[in-house]
Amino acid sequence: MTEIQPLSADVLRQRCDPQRLDFETTADIPSTDRLMGQGRAADAMRFALAMRRSGYNLFVIGERGFGHQTSVKQFLEYQAADSEAPDEWVYVNNFDVSRTPKVLRLPPGNAVRFREAMEELIDDLKVALPSLFETDDYRNRLRAINDEAKEQQDQAFETLRTKAAAEEIAILRTPMGFAFAPTKDDKVVEPEIFNALDKTERERVEGVIEGLQHELESVLRNMPVIEKKRRDSIRSLNAELASSTVSASVASTAEQFRDIPPVLDYLKSAEADLVRNAGLFLQDGGEDETAKLLSREAPEARDPRFRRYGVNVVVANGDANGAAVILEDHPTLGNLLGRIEHLSQMGTLVTDFMLIKPGSLHKANGGFIVIEARKILTEPFAWEALKRTLRGNAIRIESAAEQIGFATTVTLDPEPIPLDVKVILIGERRLYDLLVHLDPEFSALFKVEADFEDRWARTSENEEKSVQLFSSIIDDEDLRPLDATGAALLIEEVSRFAGDAERLSLHIGYVTDLLREADFWAGDDKKQTIGSADVERAIAGRIKRKDRVRERVYEAIDRETLLIDTAGTAIGQVNGLAVTGIGDFVFGKPSRITARVRMGTGKLVDIEREVELGGPLHSKGVLILTSFLNANFALDRPLSLWASLVFEQSYGGIDGDSASSAELYALLSALAEVPIRQDLAVTGSVNQLGQVQAIGGVNEKIEGFFDICNRRGLTGDQGVLIPKSNTKHLMLRQDVVDAVKAGKFAVYPIHSIDEGIEILTGLPAGVRDTSGKYPAKSIYGLVDDRLREFAEARRAFAERENGGKDNG
Repeated sequence: MTEIQPLSADVLRQRCDPQRLDFETTADIPSTDRLMGQGRAADAMRFALAMRRSGYNLFVIGERGFGHQTSVKQFLEYQAADSEAPDEWVYVNNFDVSRTPKVLRLPPGNAVRFREAMEELIDDLKVALPSLFETDDYRNRLRAINDEAKEQQDQAFETLRTKAAAEEIAILRTPMGFAFAPTKDDKVVEPEIFNALDKTERERVEGVIEGLQHELESVLRNMPVIEKKRRDSIRSLNAELASSTVSASVASTAEQFRDIPPVLDYLKSAEADLVRNAGLFLQDGGEDETAKLLSREAPEARDPRFRRYGVNVVVANGDANGAAVILEDHPTLGNLLGRIEHLSQMGTLVTDFMLIKPGSLHKANGGFIVIEARKILTEPFAWEALKRTLRGNAIRIESAAEQIGFATTVTLDPEPIPLDVKVILIGERRLYDLLVHLDPEFSALFKVEADFEDRWARTSENEEKSVQLFSSIIDDEDLRPLDATGAALLIEEVSRFAGDAERLSLHIGYVTDLLREADFWAGDDKKQTIGSADVERAIAGRIKRKDRVRERVYEAIDRETLLIDTAGTAIGQVNGLAVTGIGDFVFGKPSRITARVRMGTGKLVDIEREVELGGPLHSKGVLILTSFLNANFALDRPLSLWASLVFEQSYGGIDGDSASSAELYALLSALAEVPIRQDLAVTGSVNQLGQVQAIGGVNEKIEGFFDICNRRGLTGDQGVLIPKSNTKHLMLRQDVVDAVKAGKFAVYPIHSIDEGIEILTGLPAGVRDTSGKYPAKSIYGLVDDRLREFAEARRAFAERENGGKDNG
C-alpha cells in the first residue's frame, strides 16, 4: 500500500515576492501597449494592415471582456499616426440632373476651404450682379423686351377684337375667362332678345361665335410662346450682362484650386449655371418655400436662392494627424453607409444634396473602422450592405426602405464614393467559426484572423511586463499609483483568475475593474497609493456582492437540507465536487454521490442520464466505468452486475466527466462493501486505464468543500483528493493555505484510482499476483470476489429458470 502525502502549503499558492519587483510604485514603471503577450495576434494585424489587396480585412478572435476592442484601437492609432491624412470628400449639385449629386475628391485640408470659397463667390456676386441691372441701358433693353412681348399679345387680341366687331360680336372678360356676345348698336344683346330672333339669324350668330372661339383659343395658345420668348430674351440679356462678371469671379475662385482638377471642372459647370440663372440675384429670396425649408436645416446654405451652389462637406481631414480610426458602436445601415435625410413640407418629403449625411465608412475612408461582429450581425441589412460595399470597393448610400421595397418617395441617387478602408471585426471564436462555415463570402472578405491569447506563461519577465500593463491602465484611467505589495497581490490574483499557477490571465477588463475598485478604497482611506490591503478589499468586495446564492447553498448544507457529511464513513457514498455559478461568479458545491449494486446482466444505470439530466460528457464518464470494471474484474466470467449511480439532491442538468472518479470510488465501495471516509471529497475524471485526469475549476472545488468543513469546524482529518496533474493549477485562497499549513486540512494529489481508493478506505487497492488473483483483503480482491458471486448466482438462477441454459 502506497502512502500518498498531502501537498505542502507552499505548493497551494504560487506567491509573488514584492521585493523581487524592485520598485516602489508604478509611477516609476514605464507604460506598455495593451498587446502585451499577443505576439501572434499583433503580427496578424500588422500583416492585414500592410496588405493593400482586396479582401485582406481582419477578424479579431477573442472572448468578451478581455479589452480586445481597446487594445486593437490603440494598436490602430499607432499605425494610423504614421500614415498620411486621407483625401476629403464633398457632394455638390449636378446642374444637369439634380437627383444624382456629384462627389468630389479633394486633397486633405481643402474641403472646408472649398465650401468657404463658394460661399464667398456667391456673396461677391450678390453684390456685383445687382448693380449691373440698375443701369439705364439695362432698364431700357428690359423695357423693350417687355414692350415687345406686350405688343405681340395686344396685337393678337386687337386683331381678334376687330374681326369680332365686324360681325357685331363683343369679346367680354369674365371671372371664368373670355366670352363672346352678340351686339346691336355697340350694346350687348340681352338673352331674351337674342332668343326672340328667327332661327336662321340665331344659327348664323352662333356659327360666327364658334369660329371666333377657335381663333381665341389659338391666340391664347400662343401667349405662353410669347411669354417664353420674353423670358428667354430676359435670360439672354441677364446672361450677356452677367457673363463677364461671373467669369471673373469664378476665375478668381478657380485660381485658389488650380491644382485640383475636380474643383475646376465643377466651377466650369457652376459658372454656366450662374450665367443662366443670373436672375436669381434680382429676387428677394422669398419665392422658393422649399429652398427656405431646406436652408433652415443647413445653415451653411445661408440664402435659399443659392443653395444649389452649396458644398456639402462629407469628410474633412484637415486637422487629422494621420489616418482615421473609427470605432462604430452602433453599426446600423444608416450609421455605416450614411443616409439621405428628408424634410416634411405640406405632406410631401423634400430633400437635396445638402441633406446627404455621411456614415462611419465615409469617416474611416483611407483608414480603419472597428466593429463588433455580434452587433453588425444583429442589425437588419447592415451585414449584407457591408459585404456589398467591400466587394464593390465603393460606398453607395442605401436605405432600409429601399431594401424591402417600401420606398415610395422620390429621393437622390448620389455618386458612390470609392472605398479604401480596413475593416476590423471583433468577435468570439464560436461566432468566427459560424461565419466561416455558414457565410461563403466571409472568408473572401476577411482573409486574416488575429487570434488573441487569454493567458500567457507566468515567468519573472512576464510578471514585470504585467506590472507595466498595470501602469498603463493606471495612466489611462487616471488612478493612484500601485505600490509593490499591491502589484504582487494583483499578479497572484491574475494568476488565480487564469486558474493556473503557471499562467497569467490577459483579461484586461478584469484587471481594470480591480484597479478602479482598489483605487476607490485607497481614496476612501485617504491614501496616496494603492496597496495590497486595497487590492484585497477590492477582491473581497467583488465576491461579497455576488455570493448571495453561494451563501444560500452553504446555509442549506448547514441546516442539513442538502445532505453532505464531513465526518464518519459510509458504504457506496462519496463527496463529489462540482462548480456552479451565477453570471461570471463561480463557486464550488459539494454533492453526495451514491452507488447501489446487485446481481444483474452487466448494466450500469446512470440515473441522471435516464431522467435526461445528464449531458453527453457525463454519460461518457459513466460508460468508462463499465469499461474499467470489465477490464479489471471477473475476467473469466461475464459481468453479472446491476448498478445505479446518482447525484443525490441534484435538480438541474449535469455535464462533464470531472465526477467520474468519485462515481467509480462509490461503485467500488458498494461492491467491496467497504466504507468510504466522508471527511474527504473527490474530483477528477478517470480513463479506462484507471488514471485520474485533470479537470477544470480545481481551486473553486477545493475551496467549496473547505468552506463547508470550516463552517462545521476543521478537525484536521478533512481534505480533498485532486488529480496530480492539477497541482500546477493551484492558486488557493489564503485561508485555505493557512489551514493546510496548520495541519487542519489536506489536499491529496492522486495519479490513479488505486491511490485514491486507498486513501478513502484505508485498505490497499490490490495488485494481481502471478496466478491472476488480487489479495483477499484488498479492495480489488473484495470487488473481484463480489462480482464472481454475482456471476455464480446468475448462472444458478439461469439454470433453475431455463433448464440449465443461461440466456443472459
